[in-house]
Amino acid sequence: MNVKRIIANLHAAQPAEVDEFYRLILGLELVMDHGWIRTYAGSERMAVQVSFASEGGSDTPVPDLSIEVDDLDEALRRVAEQRIPIEYGPSHEPWGVRRFYVRDPLGNLINILQHV
Repeated sequence: MNVKRIIANLHAAQPAEVDEFYRLILGLELVMDHGWIRTYAGSERMAVQVSFASEGGSDTPVPDLSIEVDDLDEALRRVAEQRIPIEYGPSHEPWGVRRFYVRDPLGNLINILQHV
């Protein structure tokens, strides 16, 4: 048996509230909408991963999601354009990533990162 996907399911009383953040900021496509669940996806093929942590690294809280992008500066520009407060960073971390934390519209802590 092989694991084919791992899907993050986050509670949202109104799933459409996250649309602008995940579509405009992160560029994901709405691929399924049943009203009670909305699923966003990118076109990249991804490795299956799941992490368990006691902290988020560099004495930060554990983020709800970590999202790797190919252009962190563009992600920062989009976040600034939408006036979304940055909770941490941007920071170059000793384990080889550059990252920052923001909160999505539901309050989930999102770690946006790029390997350097």
